[in-house]
Amino acid sequence: MKRAQTGVSLLEMLLVIALIAGISVLAAATLGGGWRGMQLRSSAKQIAAQLRYTRTLALSTGQPQRFVIDPQGHRWQAPNNRSGEIPAALGVRFIGAREVQPTQGEGAIQFFNDGAATGGRIELSDERAAWRIDVAWMTGEVRLKRVEAAP
Repeated sequence: MKRAQTGVSLLEMLLVIALIAGISVLAAATLGGGWRGMQLRSSAKQIAAQLRYTRTLALSTGQPQRFVIDPQGHRWQAPNNRSGEIPAALGVRFIGAREVQPTQGEGAIQFFNDGAATGGRIELSDERAAWRIDVAWMTGEVRLKRVEAAP
């Protein structure tokens, strides 16, 4: 007596996995605000990480360190030749101490060897959402928070 083979073929399994992956990507894009939402979140996290790096470097070297941002040029620069670009589709605002501003149109946050900073705020936004990166002047603490986009 010959038994019939039962089960799932490799092709059927791969098709199901591909469908699940496709649906997951679409769901993540929809829930996360789409491609621009992912760019916004990623850029904000990257800038916050570089601000924390700059503060840590100031503490470890005992030398003041500066993080510079160019809102019009959509660029930032941290110590040790670290730099990056912010997607042009995002809005960029900077509020900080005028005394440490390197040139007209650029902003800077300076971290001191005790961890304190000149303080400041960087806001990245698109039409629907915004991320705010705050640097406390007294402690140099870097905080990242999602906020509503300004009209």
